[in-house]
Amino acid sequence: MNIVRQDAASQQDAASRHDAGGRNGADRRNQLLQSLLPGDFALLAPHLRDISLRQGEILIEPGDPVEHVYFPHTAVIVLLAVMRDGRMVETATIGRSGVIGGIAGFGQWRAFARVIVQMSGTAARIPSSRFRGAIRHSDRLTAVVLRCAQSIVVQIQQTAACNALHSAEQRLCRWLLLTQDYADTNVIPLTQELLGQMLGVRRTTITAAVSRLQSSGVIRYNRRGRIEIVDRIALEHAACECYEVLRSRDSERSPHDELVI
Repeated sequence: MNIVRQDAASQQDAASRHDAGGRNGADRRNQLLQSLLPGDFALLAPHLRDISLRQGEILIEPGDPVEHVYFPHTAVIVLLAVMRDGRMVETATIGRSGVIGGIAGFGQWRAFARVIVQMSGTAARIPSSRFRGAIRHSDRLTAVVLRCAQSIVVQIQQTAACNALHSAEQRLCRWLLLTQDYADTNVIPLTQELLGQMLGVRRTTITAAVSRLQSSGVIRYNRRGRIEIVDRIALEHAACECYEVLRSRDSERSPHDELVI
């Protein structure tokens, strides 16, 4: 996967190309948008635009102002902690049940993480300024966004524990399962090099983990950079407990839950 940094010109180009499909109303496949009452969704709808996101596209860099809020439909997006020497590790994965940049609804913020498209797909996008206006007029939207923010914090905490305590193979299994959940496909187009970057381990470590899983009949790896999940049940058994923790947390999330971090 090649990482693509959008400059101002390419962003404008992409906006013109992508917005054509979304001017008549946003696709509501994002579960956060689906959870809104019609009146709350109406605050967002005039400003939402459906866009296509390419794998490797950088949406936000550390230190960037958060200018847009993204609601993934079929795209899968990751947050990466980036070190000074260029090394990075995934801290959270966001799919159709979440939102990217939602905190911008409560003020003008700068990003801490790199936000990158892990799997190509679609999303709805709204300018942060418009999103702040909607937040001011909707208690339910506020509650939903806070709940999603809490979910991301929980995922970051669980991922930190996972990175410190579990093997590369267990973490790889957890990561593949979460990605499949969000992408609804058994085939995940990712190279071993990218997997190593995401998990913060050497490529040789990933190669060994992929080889073991493939030998066990759990996955099938294509050298062109495609991983096919062959036996999901076996993959779940091979994953660490973190997958179940994150999946149950995601499925139980409700905007009416008490917010506890």
